[in-house]
Amino acid sequence: MSAQESTPAQTVESTDLVEGILVEEISKFKENSQIGFYRRQKLLHPGKSPYVAQLDSLRIEKGIAKFNIIHQETKVLLQVQVIATKGNILRFKINEVSPLRSRYEVPDVLVEEPATERFLLLEKHAGTAVLEHSHGSCKVHISSQPFSVLVTQEDKALIGINSEGFLYFECLQPPPEKSKLDEPDTDRLQNDSEDVFGLWEEKFGDFVDIKANGPSSLGLDFSLYGFENVYGLPEHADTHRLKDTRENEAYRLYNLDVFGYPVYSKMGIYGSVPLLLAHKPSHTCGIFWLNASETLVEVNCKATLQSPLNLTTPDIKKQKAIPKMDIRWMSESGIVDVFMLLGPSPQDVFSQYAQLTGTQSFPPLFSLGYHQCRWNYEDEADVEAVDSGFDEHDIPYDVIWLDIEHTDGKKYFTWDPVRFSDPVRMQEKLREKRRKLVVISDPHIKVDPTYSLYAEAKDKGYFVKDRKGQDFEGTCWPGVSSYVDFTNPVAREWYASQYSLDKYKDSTDILFVWNDMNEPSVFHAPEMTMPKDAVHHQGWEHRDLHNMYGFYQQMATSKGLIQRSGGKERAFVLTRSAFAGSQRYGAIWTGDNKAEWDYLKISVPMLLSLSVAGISFCGADVGGFIGDPEPELLIRWYQAGSFQPFFRGHAKIDTKRREPWLFGEDNTRLIRKAIQERYTLLPYWYLLFYKASRSAEPVMRPLWAEFSECQDALAVENQYMLGNALLVAPVLEPGVTSLDILFPGTGEYWYNFRKYARIRGPSRQEVTVTMEEIPVFQRGGSIIPMQTTVGKSSAWMEDSPYELHVALDSKDLAVGELYVDDGHSMKYLHEYKYIHRRFTFSGNVLSSRSADKEGQFSVDHILEKVLILGLKKSPSEVTVYCSGGQKTTEFIYNSQLCLLNLEKLALQVNSDWEIHIK
Repeated sequence: MSAQESTPAQTVESTDLVEGILVEEISKFKENSQIGFYRRQKLLHPGKSPYVAQLDSLRIEKGIAKFNIIHQETKVLLQVQVIATKGNILRFKINEVSPLRSRYEVPDVLVEEPATERFLLLEKHAGTAVLEHSHGSCKVHISSQPFSVLVTQEDKALIGINSEGFLYFECLQPPPEKSKLDEPDTDRLQNDSEDVFGLWEEKFGDFVDIKANGPSSLGLDFSLYGFENVYGLPEHADTHRLKDTRENEAYRLYNLDVFGYPVYSKMGIYGSVPLLLAHKPSHTCGIFWLNASETLVEVNCKATLQSPLNLTTPDIKKQKAIPKMDIRWMSESGIVDVFMLLGPSPQDVFSQYAQLTGTQSFPPLFSLGYHQCRWNYEDEADVEAVDSGFDEHDIPYDVIWLDIEHTDGKKYFTWDPVRFSDPVRMQEKLREKRRKLVVISDPHIKVDPTYSLYAEAKDKGYFVKDRKGQDFEGTCWPGVSSYVDFTNPVAREWYASQYSLDKYKDSTDILFVWNDMNEPSVFHAPEMTMPKDAVHHQGWEHRDLHNMYGFYQQMATSKGLIQRSGGKERAFVLTRSAFAGSQRYGAIWTGDNKAEWDYLKISVPMLLSLSVAGISFCGADVGGFIGDPEPELLIRWYQAGSFQPFFRGHAKIDTKRREPWLFGEDNTRLIRKAIQERYTLLPYWYLLFYKASRSAEPVMRPLWAEFSECQDALAVENQYMLGNALLVAPVLEPGVTSLDILFPGTGEYWYNFRKYARIRGPSRQEVTVTMEEIPVFQRGGSIIPMQTTVGKSSAWMEDSPYELHVALDSKDLAVGELYVDDGHSMKYLHEYKYIHRRFTFSGNVLSSRSADKEGQFSVDHILEKVLILGLKKSPSEVTVYCSGGQKTTEFIYNSQLCLLNLEKLALQVNSDWEIHIK
């Protein structure tokens, strides 16, 4: 939920804030032209850079090449570091040689300081130097005047740095007279031409940002040679493929609470991941801009001339025009610290980024089921009635959620004494149903000396300060609030400890957490977030680290839940605000969307952009948070959401109730069918998340990431892959009776997931659609594990038999995997308590073997059924070989569909076996 117009009263009741979005809501947020550092940097024109590299200062130490550059007019020296990082990654840093004070360098996002490899100095002349990565085919060509860098692979231009001359670096200065910074001088802001670009003070509406450290922005451009398609930069409600920004706003990375955010907009919303990926059929690469301050990114595609043979002294006759994608990054503060992920494949780039920032945390199994949420379920009786409603209507679900109204006066870690008078009893009833509870915990803490959490945090100094050194106070749901300084490691430890069962009164170990409003949202503040001149741990201004605030809260919450179990259990934490590395701590969702078709449609590219930026556990509120969906929209959203990673229905406090059974029997049946299908596929979902946690393979992935050589896939964002096996084409518009679907891959077979008819790729085909379901196709060559029956929740399915869907490719081959553990603990990691099986179909034999010799998990799971799709002729006999001997088994063969059905197999999942088809 989001901040809306509220009264300045000390205590703000939620109902005062939910009258709907105002027309001028978006005017609360800045346009590019209202951002001082952007206006300053836009004074630069492309062309000759004022910076010159002093190549006589070049030296190489432990894999790091260092040299100085100098601004020809100001004579200020900057130091450049080019670092050969293990895994085909280049790191590029620029900082002042002698700064007036330290500049902010982003901590905690990198999982560790990246290992370096050696650079070799190939050549050095008066105006150029060439470095070669000791491992690989990467070279770095440094030009002195004007300063620029060209990165090549296999002697082909890949990435240019400062090739357009947009390097910009505002060195720290002594402040003007102190009296000028004591209070904002609005007259001077209007009349002093020296500060028209917001050097020391910047006005927006009624708010003035006092910049105690003055201007400190920086910028740099990158040219990507041969590329026309770039992706990433979440979070924006925009297309997956990034648009050219020459005629409109730049992409803004600035975490903001935007209620009912506009679609097809580049404005910043809840999260910021400064990762951009470029892709062409022959190569994929990435740029990771490690900066947590407000950042703007411009994208500009044009053609350039390039000589393929001689990069330093080009032969004009041999030059040819190639596309060039120019990317310009501009940040308010910090240093230039950028990683170039050199690929060359999409998965290489995903792995390189994960090497730096970590993989998606492996979630507990229950969190992959369906979640039921509302702002707010009224009381314990309401919770019990909704919970029972799912059972009465035979709809599985795993988690019910409670929003802010469950607390005592919006004080987190408390319970409303009237409406939730016995929360332990409520949780134990859910436990009996083998379900979980999620409650909200926001970063603002009500200013109330009788509130123990507030009193303790204030006494220990754990709140963010204002620029005068007092605890920062802003308005949010409880009224006047202070905000925990999660950048302080000691404060994070304290906050994490609040989740222990002895401190969080009336909580149990089935309670998990939702961090909302953590951009942070501050009502009646500039852009409804924390003022940039607020002060954090070690004196850093909020402007330096704004985009990391929610990242730190989720980090602390996740640690608290893990500590609660003594390190034995996995956490589930949903956050709205995110940054690079947030994937290590849980899930995110796309915030306050609307119950409109445009928001269903935009959810797909939004989730794809998050997925390629490392955040696999992502989703959008099913049905739309704001407003009341018509039945067709709600059904289509459930059908889409069931094939997206995080699957939650959610609604605002003033909307009509929309539990799945409230729209008539026929609509209930369709919603039930979508949710039940999600549950039959839980083994596949769990496998995908295991692989995401181990090897950074995105769970939900764009077609270009799986079919990298397919030109037609580059702009597709209305269909996607789940893992490498399922092609999903959600229905995103009303009244649809058919969809034009791309079936990529030369010679690929695609099978209708439910009816088994086969289509050959690459092709585009018009596929008939009914209200019953959305189109899903299984890729030939894949084997998908499923379960044969659906329980009341995922925990009820522990003993449900498994089935395999074996889809043969054009060579009659298929492979797949199954991963099973206890679904909740850390034993898979520390004690190797898991099963990881690999299935192979080859030579008309389906076999099961261990995929990991370390896995040691004793279970009695049974494989009951196998479907083999694409088997060209009916067998004469099917024989099963296992530890108990061999036996022939009955089968059914459908010659029209080339489908072989084997049932009643009763094979142990955790054993080797073979099925021979003659």
